[in-house]
Amino acid sequence: MLQGLEGKRVVITGACGIIGGWLIDAFAAAGARLCVTDAVAERLTPLAGALPEGSFTHAADLGDAAAIAGLVETIGRHWGSADVLVNNAGVYPSGFLLDTDAAEWDRIFNINLRAPFLLTQGIARQMIQTGVRGSVINISSGAARKMRRTVVPYCTSKTALDRLTKGFALELAEYGIRVNALEPGFAAGSTANPLTDAHIRNTIAGIPLGRPAAPQDVGQAALFLAGDLSSYITGTSLAVDGGNSIGSMAVYQDKTSAL
Repeated sequence: MLQGLEGKRVVITGACGIIGGWLIDAFAAAGARLCVTDAVAERLTPLAGALPEGSFTHAADLGDAAAIAGLVETIGRHWGSADVLVNNAGVYPSGFLLDTDAAEWDRIFNINLRAPFLLTQGIARQMIQTGVRGSVINISSGAARKMRRTVVPYCTSKTALDRLTKGFALELAEYGIRVNALEPGFAAGSTANPLTDAHIRNTIAGIPLGRPAAPQDVGQAALFLAGDLSSYITGTSLAVDGGNSIGSMAVYQDKTSAL
C-alpha cells in the first residue's frame, strides 16, 4: 500500500460517530487491522462483522479511567501493541458558560482531553516496550484556534488537546513515535450532537470552499498522518476543513463579489 498501512494495527475511538465511521472505512480499505471502540457495546455490534480479519471491538466509557485502562490492557493482550492510535472520541455540547455547571465541564474535559492523555500514555508505553515506531493522531478542531459562543468548553478542550499533542510529540520523539492532530471540517449528521437545518445551512455558507467535509477528505488525511509519507512530521495540526478555520466569508459592503 502507498501509505504502508497494510496489516498495521490501528485503534479508533469514537467508532460509532460520523467521523469514526469515515476513519474505519479509510483504514480498512488501506488493509489495516482495527480495534474500534465506543461507549455503548450494542452500537459496536453491527460493526463487528464488517471489520477486516484480525480486528476486534471493545466497548469502553472514556470518561472512566478504569475503562480506559481496561481498553489498553485488551489491546496489549490481542496485539502486544498498536501501530496507530486515533483519538477520535469527543463531545460537543452546546450551552452558555453561565449555564454550564462543574459536572458538565468535567465531562467535556474527561472525554476530550483526559481520555487522549491516558490512552496515548498507555499505548505509547506498549509501543516502546515492543519497539514500535508508531503514530498517534488526535482528532482536534478549528475550534482550537477560533472561539465560538455556546461551545467555549469544547473550544478550550481542543486548544488544550493541541498543546497535549505537541507535548507528547516532543517527549515521544526519541522513541520514534509521532504525534499529530487532525482538524476535520464541518460534518453534519452527528447523532450525539444533532444540528438544526438552519445551523447546517449557515455553517456551509461560511466555508470558503463551499461544502462540508466528505469521507475521503478526513480519511485520506488520517492515512497520510498514520503512514510512511508523513514520517518526518510530528507535533503539527493539519486542518482539513475547506478553509473554515482561517476566517469569515462575510462581506461588509453592498458589493458581494469581486467579479
